[in-house]
Order: sequence, then structure tokens, then C-alpha cells
Amino acid sequence: MAWVILTVAGLLEIVWSLALKRADGLTRPGWSVLGLGTAMVSLGLLSYALRDLPVGTAYAAWVGIGTVGVAAAGMAAFREPASRTRLAGLAAVIAGVVGLNLIGG
Repeated sequence: MAWVILTVAGLLEIVWSLALKRADGLTRPGWSVLGLGTAMVSLGLLSYALRDLPVGTAYAAWVGIGTVGVAAAGMAAFREPASRTRLAGLAAVIAGVVGLNLIGG
């Protein structure tokens, strides 16, 4: 169950990051509240998942989900570049998270 909670926390990291992008430096109240509120829930879920998961592995997975998700959303929604080097970097993030998970048990 801790992994499910951690996955939801990671997905919420994508939401809050994109909301803060739309908040335009916290000048748009609706997006700002969504971003900050979702960040708090994401951190709370991460904290809860850490009760049962190793901190290094869990944090890497949480950040990895957010990193890959936000980068993919940026490429899709904000026309950010999807170069081979950038995609290789994202693949390296995924490989690192998987590796930590396999090593960390």
C-alpha cells in the first residue's frame, strides 16, 4: 500500500508543478492555491509512505515520477524541446529510480 500512496504523491507532484507554472509567479490566485495545496497533499502522502519505505528509495521514486511527468507534460503542453539528449536524461532518471528500488529492496 505504501507504494500506491507514494505513486499518488508523485503524480500530485506533477499537478502542483504544472499549476505553479500556470500561477505565473503566484500572481494568479486560483492556480497558486491549487499548486500550493496540491504540494502540501503530495508532501503529506510522501511522509506517510516513508513510514514503510526506505527514505532514499522512496524520495528518488517520488522525485523521479515528478521529474519525468513534468518534463513530459512540458514537452506536450508547453512545447518544450524533446531532444534526444533530454529524452536520454529522462531515461537515466528512470533507470536510477529502478536501480535504487532493486538495490534497496
